[in-house]
Amino acid sequence: MLRVARARRVLKGVQTRSIRSSACLRNENIDLNAIERVSDEVDVCIVGGGPAGLSAAIRLKQLEQQKGKEVRVVVVEKGSEIGSHILSGAVVEPRALDELIPSWRDRDGHPLTQPATSSSMRFFTPRYSFPMPHPPQMNNKGNYIVSLSQFTSWLGGIAEELGVELYPGFAGSSLLYSEDGHAVAGVRLNDVGLDRKGRPKDNFEPGMEFRAKVTLLAEGARGSLTKTALRRFNLQEDSDPQTYGFGVKEVWRVDPSQHRPGEVVHTMGWPLDMHTYGGGWVYHMADGLVSLGLVVGLDYTNPYLSPYQELQRMKHHPYFAKLLSGDSTRIAYGARTLNEGGLQCIPKLHFPGGALIGCSAGFVNVAKIKGTHNAMKTGMLAAEAAFDVLSADNGAPADMGAYENAFKDSWVYSELYEVRNLRPSFNTPLGTFGGVVYSGIDSLLLKGRTPWTFRNSSRVTDAAHTRPASQCTPIEYPPPQPPLSTDLLTSLALTGTNHAEDQPAHLRVRTEEDGGVESSGRRGEHVRVNVQEYVGLLGRACPAGVYEYVDDEDGSSGKEGWGRKKLVINAQNCIHCKLCDVKVPTQDIQWTVPEGGGGPKYTVT
Repeated sequence: MLRVARARRVLKGVQTRSIRSSACLRNENIDLNAIERVSDEVDVCIVGGGPAGLSAAIRLKQLEQQKGKEVRVVVVEKGSEIGSHILSGAVVEPRALDELIPSWRDRDGHPLTQPATSSSMRFFTPRYSFPMPHPPQMNNKGNYIVSLSQFTSWLGGIAEELGVELYPGFAGSSLLYSEDGHAVAGVRLNDVGLDRKGRPKDNFEPGMEFRAKVTLLAEGARGSLTKTALRRFNLQEDSDPQTYGFGVKEVWRVDPSQHRPGEVVHTMGWPLDMHTYGGGWVYHMADGLVSLGLVVGLDYTNPYLSPYQELQRMKHHPYFAKLLSGDSTRIAYGARTLNEGGLQCIPKLHFPGGALIGCSAGFVNVAKIKGTHNAMKTGMLAAEAAFDVLSADNGAPADMGAYENAFKDSWVYSELYEVRNLRPSFNTPLGTFGGVVYSGIDSLLLKGRTPWTFRNSSRVTDAAHTRPASQCTPIEYPPPQPPLSTDLLTSLALTGTNHAEDQPAHLRVRTEEDGGVESSGRRGEHVRVNVQEYVGLLGRACPAGVYEYVDDEDGSSGKEGWGRKKLVINAQNCIHCKLCDVKVPTQDIQWTVPEGGGGPKYTVT
């Protein structure tokens, strides 16, 4: 990755020179919006170095070679390395990869080395498990079990070979706009070297600006810039609210007697109750590794539920206890929010000056339990539309409408249309059991050929599904029993998470009216509602111990305290899963990017 390292040195050097000429600003309160920033002109700026963003970058460079028009492509990625923030229990369908890089099987070092050899589904009770039929979309013939982190890193190497400028460790903090404010004109990177109060430290470097003719947002689910674009350009006007799942995952190196390379198993039932959407998985990877985890629909109603604790409990089922017996060791842990809404929830994909690609918009096929191939394909489609826009070069803001049309004509749209009613069927009067029955009939017999489409007509968000604690039964989770189950902080240590401690908080309590600025009054209201009505939901739901509602015995929190409780945000623990942003009932957690390079450092996930 020599080009990546060199690019980072150049970028950092430019930023450093820009502030050294203004050393008088250090340790003073300054208006960061008034600082003169270094600006660089590029053709395409891609925010997010995941499969979608890298596929778009690779496709742009392929078109450059084919058509002889030079295109400068920049990818900014908040993770310290390409792939370090990528998490999935991934079985990858190579359809998009076959189109993007037809000769990938001949490339040395590719990570798709473990074909899926079998697929099955099991229904769990607290003591037993039973085989059950699965939708035909779950057939994994021709697919591969991979570490998505390693797969993304490999794609990054190919992008670099083609001349893409990769900037890992630099987070996109805000969108730039045209003079009239009607179009996106690029991305500003976040400032580095600010203390907790937003004052410059000695190492302060103002984020530079990439002025781009086309900006592609590939941040993944619930990206901060994507949220800005959705609001500013009203992209969700004609779509249902996005619904989310939440995946909690571990990777184990299992005893050789329990390893069955290529086996893919999905589960339903226990430990979740029949009112909670979700299920588990077990993927037998190469090299003695097993990926296992649990996805919980974030429309769950009981605020006592903890996805992390549900996974720990699940591992004590006899099926898992046997799998993880003998000489088995847990080597990785992580969690991430997933788009699950399907076709009905996909927003308008383009806006003046750019577009949404990959999981920024939501292209997960819930029936297949896969989304990587769709994310990659949308990146490729957007790249082709962007290249045509750049070739026309008429001086007007980029119109990426051709990308939206290409999506609707693509196999991605056809695939999502076929399964459009499966996930929503669980939120109809049919209930969870009815959803299972309907999904079986639709996927096996009807295959989406119905005149109806289930809609979220009430436009209710996942957070709004949460019931007050007074209407729910408390859930008593058993204490950790190592090595099968451990406390949360022991698991967190496996993520490699690290943030600079003396930096502005990237997690705040805010209201839309105050522009995202946190106030003690707002935090006090957050504590009052979330403790009184929802028994401190985030303290249970967060998979990294970021949020704590602790005793305020001395009243030191002032207006922040309520009922002798106060909120403590341990932002340094954050693994960027976005659960808090989606699920908190008061919808007042503002998630922004921390200093670039902070967060988890996934490798085998």
